[in-house]
Amino acid sequence: MIPKRSYLLNATYEWVADNEMTPYLLVDAEFPGAIVPREFVNDGKIVLNISMSAVRQLHMDKEGVSFEARFSGKPMQVFVPIGAAMALYAKENGDGLSFPAEEFDMPPEPDEPKTPEPKKGFTLKVVK
Repeated sequence: MIPKRSYLLNATYEWVADNEMTPYLLVDAEFPGAIVPREFVNDGKIVLNISMSAVRQLHMDKEGVSFEARFSGKPMQVFVPIGAAMALYAKENGDGLSFPAEEFDMPPEPDEPKTPEPKKGFTLKVVK
């Protein structure tokens, strides 16, 4: 079954934005695959402003949330796996939604890259 968190995340984002408030995303920064600015992580969590004025190319789907933003003046591509999204709320009043615990299909760990075997056949030599 597709996790409901992605649907709840989209709906809550729209609700906060429609009320002209600032959507903040609480993220588990230790979740596998999370790409967030580590210098702002506190107790394994980070809060990200995901308003349209703070980010570029915001994309939310069943896989996660991705966007481009600047942190201390440095551009960064951020990716929050859907399982790492813990809550979305309005900065101004704290109203929003904490997401329920769910099981997520974790992508398999990549195998170690295999060293290529030497190719047999022709070789080139420099002739002087």
